[in-house]
Amino acid sequence: MNLANDGAMSRAIFDWDYVLWEVRLTLLAAGFFTYLGVFLLAHWLSSWISATYRALSAKEKVFWNMTITRGVFGVQSCIAGLWAMLIDPVFQADRVYSQQKWSWFNCLIAAGFFLLENVGVHLSNIIFKTFDVFLVVHHLLALGGFLGLITNIKSGHYLPLTGLLLEMSTPSTCCSWVLLKIGWSNTLFWKANQWVMIHLFHCRMIITYHMWWVCISNWNDVVENMGLPYFTVFFMGLCALTIILNPYWTYKKTQQLLTPVDWNFSDTPMKNGSFGNLNGEAGQKKRL
Repeated sequence: MNLANDGAMSRAIFDWDYVLWEVRLTLLAAGFFTYLGVFLLAHWLSSWISATYRALSAKEKVFWNMTITRGVFGVQSCIAGLWAMLIDPVFQADRVYSQQKWSWFNCLIAAGFFLLENVGVHLSNIIFKTFDVFLVVHHLLALGGFLGLITNIKSGHYLPLTGLLLEMSTPSTCCSWVLLKIGWSNTLFWKANQWVMIHLFHCRMIITYHMWWVCISNWNDVVENMGLPYFTVFFMGLCALTIILNPYWTYKKTQQLLTPVDWNFSDTPMKNGSFGNLNGEAGQKKRL
């Protein structure tokens, strides 16, 4: 293995001229279609291996595939966010104005994902005649925040990348919901995952406080760098996360640990002691 060649190849992936509109829009489209591919792959694999999935309603299948897609995106977001917050010396030195080629790449791919999420949410609401105000507001603000990077190329990337770190909870949320649907809410693994997820939601709140600290301690520079329209969208999103969304979701996930309920679709608790496997079979767990 030639480490020098590997490093050059990894840098070449990010080596684009991000000033060009066609580059930014191409990577936006790449993010959209990459995660659309993840969505379709999740549908194909789930249809193949899970009778539970095949028995779900169309709306639940969309949610199942979207939550898996969010989980995959959460892995990318965690890597990018942690790298910016803890490792990259450029972002450590300047949290307002700094940009990197790798950060451009990740932010544009993220914008494509958030575009996919918004398309999915709005189509789902139209087709299934539903409306989740928290989900709609959250996705619109996230999309607006990252589309702002496309139009304002001088805006720094530290705060958006730190915002991506809030997606740290999505892999655990994915496991929680899928295991709940197949009837494993009584297992130790589900409960341990739920504890991890609740902890990550508390970490989300700490990260939002850090974002507030960066904004307040560099207020004039942040407003000048982002520009008033983009800063307004960012500020609204940060307020919504801090005051409403993070506390609400943390409460709901804690409540779910105590009473395993799929509150996205039903208020009926899962039966204690029942479990299912990926082939959709259910049985009664033996008491020791």
